[in-house]
Amino acid sequence: MIEIKTIDVFEEIPCLTEKSRLLSGSFLHKKWFPKADKRYIGQYLQKFIDYNSEQFKFLGVQPYIVGSDQSTALTFRSSEFIGSIPLRAPDTGKQIGDFVVIPRFTGFDRFEDYIEILNLLGTEISPQVIDSLPLASGKNFRPPLYLEAVKFLAALEKLTMRPWRKFDNIEKVSSQPTGQINWTKYINNEFKVENKLKFPARTNVLSEFHSEYSEIRFVFDICKSELLSANTPQRIKNILRTKLSFLEELLYHHKPKSTNKITIRFSDSPIVKACKEQANRVLNFNLVDSTAWRVDFSDVFEKFIQYIFKQAAKEIGGRLYPNFKFHSRTSKHYSWELKHIEPDAIFQKENLLVFIDAKYKSNLYNKFDKSDLLKEDHRHDLHQIMAYSSFSKSENKIGILCYPSECLEIKSISYKNGINSVNNTIFILGVPLKKDCISEVKRLIINEINSLEFIN
Repeated sequence: MIEIKTIDVFEEIPCLTEKSRLLSGSFLHKKWFPKADKRYIGQYLQKFIDYNSEQFKFLGVQPYIVGSDQSTALTFRSSEFIGSIPLRAPDTGKQIGDFVVIPRFTGFDRFEDYIEILNLLGTEISPQVIDSLPLASGKNFRPPLYLEAVKFLAALEKLTMRPWRKFDNIEKVSSQPTGQINWTKYINNEFKVENKLKFPARTNVLSEFHSEYSEIRFVFDICKSELLSANTPQRIKNILRTKLSFLEELLYHHKPKSTNKITIRFSDSPIVKACKEQANRVLNFNLVDSTAWRVDFSDVFEKFIQYIFKQAAKEIGGRLYPNFKFHSRTSKHYSWELKHIEPDAIFQKENLLVFIDAKYKSNLYNKFDKSDLLKEDHRHDLHQIMAYSSFSKSENKIGILCYPSECLEIKSISYKNGINSVNNTIFILGVPLKKDCISEVKRLIINEINSLEFIN
């Protein structure tokens, strides 16, 4: 990855970082808090955390103060979110640099793997934003324009799959004086004998060649230019070239009409509305101030795991139930009760049931870390998957906990009830969040399921 270092970035760490590098109090005093009293730097660090607590909470970052007195330092724990937030200094209250959380999987461009996976899954996950100070790093650490352009192509592709016609009031030459005749124009031309029966009349025509489609074509041209520019990674260009050519051919007869905003109408269908909304995001990209934003990678990981298991199920004659709900029944619901529980997926093949839960957490990046937080996270995950697997009738209950990891790996943990001899086997599956790894992960899953069928 090519790192972008600017004076406007307070700190940059990957998501799922259990403990970032230590930023010493003396370093922070020298670079970011020059007006703080270095004798009480620990108090200023606590004030810094308090000042920015809402921003850190939004980005899922937990700051920690380590040490005391002159040895005080600051470290951070990141979660499933990536994004950027502006920070304020504790000594002046003024804005300083931004805190940036980047994806774990990054090539030369931090978003190319992300877009490749989203294209594969046929879904989109839009960044969430909140009102905040403008980012000090400006547009350097926000999602790029080509990310919005890719989303627009997906929306436009759905739009072109069905006719989008509108009534357009146009002027046509009629042989009879019917409709709204432009008499002024007629009088100017009727002195010629051949024009006596040519009446310029306005009429309503239902057509796909209307002004709003022309505005969509204008946005398409912007997106095409961006996606074929040097701003877009070559891998993304290669993926999208065919789609761009296909859409350009469909829009060939639509003349682009320049616009700053496409009007969204109450009568628009959901597909038209979605395309217009995304078109306006593209049009407004350079006009909107960069504020705090985040993207939840746990959603991406969950859909990625479901996709792989679905492909495996197709190959071996199984069936996958994504986000299957178990509803509760009770005479009286308390406000804190769950009305249903929902594993990410259930794999079924004949009498074999395998419960699957995807957790975008840092456990497999920190296998030998003795952190209490990691233990609590895993305890919660383990209890959850075992609760799901209790819905299997088999005496050998099976669950798979999927975590992101640097490389593909799997291990099993068996729990046995000595009273009734019921077994509960939980597999820990480490999956790299990369498109290139899908075939290998699928083969591993198929082999494990075939083995489980033999045992059951």
